[in-house]
Amino acid sequence: MREQRAVKAEVLRDRILQLETEHGDLDRLIDRMADTADYDDLELQKLKKRKLKVKDNIILLQLQLDPDSTKTSDGHA
Repeated sequence: MREQRAVKAEVLRDRILQLETEHGDLDRLIDRMADTADYDDLELQKLKKRKLKVKDNIILLQLQLDPDSTKTSDGHA
């Protein structure tokens, strides 16, 4: 049972890292789009919404690992 918990925790940590990478990529893409003169408002809003969903998923996974913690591995809540 303990081994299964350890494997699940490792899978959760890996997924959190993947989502944090995606979140950072979306953040940079949003910044680049917003800096261009001819960006698409709808596309920018979709990216922002996706970024928020990714952040929500990160928090949910972190709560599964440690119900008392909502901080990401880079120290942000």
